[in-house]
Order: sequence, then structure tokens, then C-alpha cells
Amino acid sequence: MIYSTATVPVNPEGETKLSRKQAWKGLELKARDARLFLPPGLCSRCDVVEESATHFVREATIAGSDLREIIVLESESKVTFFQAAGPREGAIVNELFEDEAGALQLRFYCYLGLRGREPNGPEEQAEQTRFDSDKGYKSALLSTLKRTRELLAEGRL
Repeated sequence: MIYSTATVPVNPEGETKLSRKQAWKGLELKARDARLFLPPGLCSRCDVVEESATHFVREATIAGSDLREIIVLESESKVTFFQAAGPREGAIVNELFEDEAGALQLRFYCYLGLRGREPNGPEEQAEQTRFDSDKGYKSALLSTLKRTRELLAEGRL
């Protein structure tokens, strides 16, 4: 199994301050259309195909892999991506919270396996290393916040 976590401050020194509501709106937009937040070409398709009062279903093609995710939004707090189809199974969570000093933080954590692969085998170990690297989910959190600030500056948030 792959377990990874990363936390970054939402409002580091020198950046345009985001309110919880603004940071949340960025997370919600990313959940609905990853193309707005990922590098150009990485996500070629991202469509909400079902929606209910408790969740929505997103189908996407990211890095050449077709995914189906059940996404649960806990307003201004947490987005959980349940991997229903694709190369991974498990859950990915993005969570807004205040630290002990009251500063707004954005945390990623996941608990995943690779479908059809040996548990803790070489593929899962490689994925674990990638998730935990400087180019892993910590960089994804930072780029999400950067893009949220850009959308705010453009008046699109």
C-alpha cells in the first residue's frame, strides 16, 4: 500500500492572502475540472458525469490513464477522491485546516494500492517514492494554491 502525506501553508510570506473560502473554491474547481490546475496536456479530459446531493462522479484522462473518481466535498474543509476505476484504488484527500497558531494549512494524504500489481511490490514502491518526492503531491499542493491565486487575480474565483 502507498501512504503519503504533505502539508503546506495556504498563506506563506510574500503571497497574496487567500481566505478559507477562496482556497476552498480553488479546491472545488480543481475537483470539478483538473485541466484548470494541471500542466497543459497532462489532463486531456475531465468531465463530471453524475451529481447528487452528497457526491459527484468525475471521469478524466490524466497522464494517459483513464480514471473514474467518486468525489465527496465537505464544505470549506475536505475533498475526498475515491478511486473507482483506473490504475489506483483507494482514496486521496485534500484538507484545509488551521494549525496550532491559527494559520490556514492545506494537507494532502492518500492511502492507495495499484490495481493488478503486487502489494508493496516494485511498482508500488516506485509510486511511493514519487509521491514523497519534491515533484510529488507537495508540489501539487503548491501549484494548486498558485493557480487559485491566478484565478482570483483574473476575477474567475
